[in-house]
Amino acid sequence: MSKATIRWTAQILILIGMLLAIAALSLCLGSTTLSIRKAIDVIFIRPGATEYNILFQIRLPRIILGLAIGGALSLAGVILQGLFRNPLVEPYTMGISGGAALGVSLAIVLKLCRSMGLLTLPFAGFVGSGIVIMLIYFINIRRRALKIQGLLLTGVMISFISSSLIMLVMAVSRAEDLHGIVFWIMGSLEEPSWFLIKLMLFVSLAGLVLSYIFWKDLNALRLGEEEAAHLGINTERVKRMLFILASLLTGCAVSVGGIIGFVGLIVPHLVRMFIGSDHRILLVGSFLCGAGFLISCDTLARIIVAPSELPVGVITGILGGTFFIYALTRRGKQVA
Repeated sequence: MSKATIRWTAQILILIGMLLAIAALSLCLGSTTLSIRKAIDVIFIRPGATEYNILFQIRLPRIILGLAIGGALSLAGVILQGLFRNPLVEPYTMGISGGAALGVSLAIVLKLCRSMGLLTLPFAGFVGSGIVIMLIYFINIRRRALKIQGLLLTGVMISFISSSLIMLVMAVSRAEDLHGIVFWIMGSLEEPSWFLIKLMLFVSLAGLVLSYIFWKDLNALRLGEEEAAHLGINTERVKRMLFILASLLTGCAVSVGGIIGFVGLIVPHLVRMFIGSDHRILLVGSFLCGAGFLISCDTLARIIVAPSELPVGVITGILGGTFFIYALTRRGKQVA
């Protein structure tokens, strides 16, 4: 076993341990704080207690959803940054979140929840993101070649258009509809449907497994498309597959949790700083760190103004922006 393999294994085990510790802490903290001993007592000795419902009906679903969405967004960020060779690209740069938000906004204004039930908003968000994905893809496919820079520019423009249409919808909405749109846009892990939680977890883990098929391609693309082609990489097929994979991960995450910013941007940066740029370790490392980061932010959102709750997107924006400035500052010192 090589030294790199031993080092990577140790780093992954440390990240898994940190994720489990964060999940355990999140399970205990909230408007009703429980000690570790009390939580163990409730789980194994007195499963019928009131605290048992708090742990397994309220907090555990949020932890699982935070793991799934945080991991998916971080993974999509790694894939897109590798595909575009641009560290400032994140999942929301492509306009997918704007399409999802527009779909949800229209569903709220048109009162579709009354006829279609709890799955209406996630379904509307996924349809909106899917339309944007197909629009961006077919605009930029030319003679079976996918124009990378065209993808980015088209995504940014569609994001601006979607934002304008959302503001138009909000301007003509009633007060109660406006509150629902704003709250969804700010992001939340409060999801009552176990079906959606399990589906998001499956999509997230499946995305992690599928991304490992392309780790060699992502490493080669760091050198540029021409160099990757000289190494025997089918760059056009790889670009299409990676774009679709990252887009689906982003679309599913946004549809279920709303717009939770900075996870797909800052987490890959921090992981590269501490464990390197090889995608064999970067993919799984970013997945674990993204999951831990989002669970931590959701825990803070629940306890800062308890018993009220802040939108998790507010916390990820504040912490993510702070960490990003730190990363830029550290990089500047290293260059100097």
